[in-house]
Amino acid sequence: MILNWFRKRTSPADVPDGLWQDVLAQFPFLAARPAPEVIRLRTLAAQFLATKEFNGANGFVITDAVALAIAAQAVLPVLRLGLSWYDDFVGIVVHPGEVVARRTATDHDGVVHDYEEILSGEAMHHGPVMLSWADVTRANSGDGDGEPYNVVIHEFVHKIDMRDGAADGCPPLPGPAARRHWKSVMGSEYEAFRECVVLAERFGGERTWLDPYGAESIDEFFAVACEAYFVNRPRFEAEFPRLASLFDRFFNGAAAP
Repeated sequence: MILNWFRKRTSPADVPDGLWQDVLAQFPFLAARPAPEVIRLRTLAAQFLATKEFNGANGFVITDAVALAIAAQAVLPVLRLGLSWYDDFVGIVVHPGEVVARRTATDHDGVVHDYEEILSGEAMHHGPVMLSWADVTRANSGDGDGEPYNVVIHEFVHKIDMRDGAADGCPPLPGPAARRHWKSVMGSEYEAFRECVVLAERFGGERTWLDPYGAESIDEFFAVACEAYFVNRPRFEAEFPRLASLFDRFFNGAAAP
């Protein structure tokens, strides 16, 4: 195990080259990024591993390969923003597969309903991130007829979204004007996406490229859209040019507080 080494050293040299090459081979969208970004990813992944604690659940064993695979994807959204965006938590809990969570909800009439929800991941405000390793390995770039899918990016984007205390599809921004612009663009794109999902599911319309789960709420739409943005930016820009421009500005650090 190399995890203890990461707590003492934070240079990219501390990531064994063979292990790093295995991660790039497993997740080609990382290897496809410009060479300087790949170097930066390796550095940030080492720093991430030096400051976070991984725990396996239900008998799952955290290996070096598991930890590095998650770290390399988790730091992609903050490649230019910096790891300080993840300073509100330490723990990452990894399950072998999906998790069944028991939920309680109260409807408008005050009736309490108990139900179960199947989770591939979950991000807690000021708390840990939970991931299903089976879903981590399902990551894909949405080429061909498939949907872009990346549970690690999805959950860590939720952490970015929640830094200002609200999971509302709008990360912390430097002033009310930037926030109004973000909400205007995100809101209109979300409503258009919801309409496409309804047409597909109820009336036999064309299937959406993005996961229909993004129609559940605007914060889920933000996370689902970011999955596609980071794993297949060319097609994302073709499908959502306004969002691509919005995300470029934010994730490149131009709109960060």
